[in-house]
Amino acid sequence: MKRRGNWSFPTLIHFGAGRIAELPKAARKAGMARPLLVTDPGLASLPMVENALQSCRDAGLGMAVFHDMKPNPTGANVADGCAAYHDGAHDGVIAFGGGSALDCGKAIAFMQGQKGTLWDYEDVGDNWTRVNGNAIAPVIAVPTTAGTGSEVGRASVIIKEDSHEKKIIFHPKMMPVAVISDPELSVGLPPFLTAGAGMDALAHSLEAWCAPTFHPLCDGIALEGMALVKGALARAVKDGQDLDARSDMLAAASMGATAFQKGLGAMHSLAHPIGALYDVHHGMTNAVVMPYVLAFNRPVIEDKIEHLSAYLDIKGGFTGFMDWVLALRAELGVPHTLAAFGLDEARIDTIAAMAAVDPTAATNPQPLTVAAARDVFEAAYTGSLTI
Repeated sequence: MKRRGNWSFPTLIHFGAGRIAELPKAARKAGMARPLLVTDPGLASLPMVENALQSCRDAGLGMAVFHDMKPNPTGANVADGCAAYHDGAHDGVIAFGGGSALDCGKAIAFMQGQKGTLWDYEDVGDNWTRVNGNAIAPVIAVPTTAGTGSEVGRASVIIKEDSHEKKIIFHPKMMPVAVISDPELSVGLPPFLTAGAGMDALAHSLEAWCAPTFHPLCDGIALEGMALVKGALARAVKDGQDLDARSDMLAAASMGATAFQKGLGAMHSLAHPIGALYDVHHGMTNAVVMPYVLAFNRPVIEDKIEHLSAYLDIKGGFTGFMDWVLALRAELGVPHTLAAFGLDEARIDTIAAMAAVDPTAATNPQPLTVAAARDVFEAAYTGSLTI
């Protein structure tokens, strides 16, 4: 099957192998003459970035690169990026990389035109109405991993350094104006990162499907997103050159991020503080806690999981689905417990308190109190699926 197309949902997406060649044209169409390419330090010197820069320069675009960011980007990283944006008189951002680069790039495009602090625009209440939407610079997103789906998101997740919290910064105009979704760019991603990113995509669709809010459009997207993951993730990890598998995972990542407009849940409520405090991979953290959150939510999601299992052709209802999740984790090399993941229990009370107030906790199927978050962490730490 030829996995190639031009999609206008939820934004303009140029999807297919080799589409990175269209980056200069997309930048021109977005009104950019001097874009700032935002990427992470690990990608900055790789041929894929060098080639993209050269093609843009050959097309007459004035280019500069910003890559001073952490794996979980911080407010200081965004401030430094804004300084680079202004120093270079840039007129748009090309966010190139995994979720960290995409989130940081979107936040730079957002903040370079605002008068308040980054934290004034946290996704709480109607804070987004304080934003000067006309001052948000255009963004073209170029994902190189298949996980976060940030390329089709209207928000960025940024760490607030003084409190070690992951904060969600939101505005509708943070949505990239165009996406170059080229599976060839993900071919070099190592198996561990392919697995972690792919499990993040699964977590997005799974939590969206289980969220108690009413959004049948997102439900449909979530179901098919999980079907793509089921068919492609293990293949992409086993053979990183499998472009069909890479394509399906890239689509699944965008679908998961579209679906979670409906809501997320305790997987992310726990993964956010764990990532902020321990600086571990977000998708892999979701993968580790996934079965324990499913066990915690089972009393209220069993019917939904039975429906999902039937759609995915998994026998055995909830139990069969849990067995599939556990088998997939084992096949991908996901640690079974947070202890095996390298965490300790020293900050369990802090993590539980932060998880209970994380924005994603509000749409967990079961109320995620501090005590409940502590119980789920303990279960994930010890490996107990009885919560």
